Amino acid sequence: MRVWDEERTIAVRGVTYRVCAAGQGPPLALLHGFAGSSAHWAPLAPELVARGWRVIAPDLLGHGRTDAPSAPTRYAAAEQVADLASLLGELVSGPVRLLGYSMGGRLALHLALAHPERIAALVLESASPGLDDPAERAARQRADEELATAIEQRGMDWFADYWERLPLFASRQRLSAERRAALRAEWLAQRPHGLGASLRGFGTGSMPAVWDRLSELRMPVLVIAGALDTRYAALSQAMAARIPASQLVIVPAAGHTVHLEQPAAFLAALERFFRQLPDR
Repeated sequence: MRVWDEERTIAVRGVTYRVCAAGQGPPLALLHGFAGSSAHWAPLAPELVARGWRVIAPDLLGHGRTDAPSAPTRYAAAEQVADLASLLGELVSGPVRLLGYSMGGRLALHLALAHPERIAALVLESASPGLDDPAERAARQRADEELATAIEQRGMDWFADYWERLPLFASRQRLSAERRAALRAEWLAQRPHGLGASLRGFGTGSMPAVWDRLSELRMPVLVIAGALDTRYAALSQAMAARIPASQLVIVPAAGHTVHLEQPAAFLAALERFFRQLPDR
């Protein structure tokens, strides 16, 4: 079944992004997680389109079919935010609804802080504002560097085995064999040097922490996490407490990837949230 009405490449700031889109109505941009791509949203996109939204799903820098520069500095938060601001300017004329998952949630948060006028509403799924503690940041940077080196030296088959065994994703074992196979195919399609540079330039240890800026967000914000993902559920609660116009949803029987593990509950939360906006 064809998911996307449109697939195109757009050159911004010296790199070329691949973007997929489908549907009509208010624009909803989707930012995938680490080692993902626009393909990650294929199970959800038809449901979003059926609810009257125009879905826009870019492959983020170093992922999917978007360019993968070798310099980690090109993946820094400010660089990717500037890319996305230009990209959205090419695709839509006004503010967008922005949904970011995991790494994409971190990027969505930085984009909303840098360009609040471009964001009509923000959804943060299993996201983090970063690490405030210097020792924790340094430890995470070392871990990200070790993983980046391992990916580059051992390749994507090794990474796919490693990634699917992480405790963070244990609840994904409840997904169908077909869905798990699709996730693995998405990982195997990545380029080792792109993932390595992404980890070094925009890993959780490298990105600036923005806990003290959460109160600046003035657009409606939905913070969502899975109850089985206890770390991110706690992070989501702490984030929501600092964001003025926020709503918090913790989804039962879901882990890190709420939109795949409990899609009905995830879509219901989105519908309730977006229904409160002036133009849906």
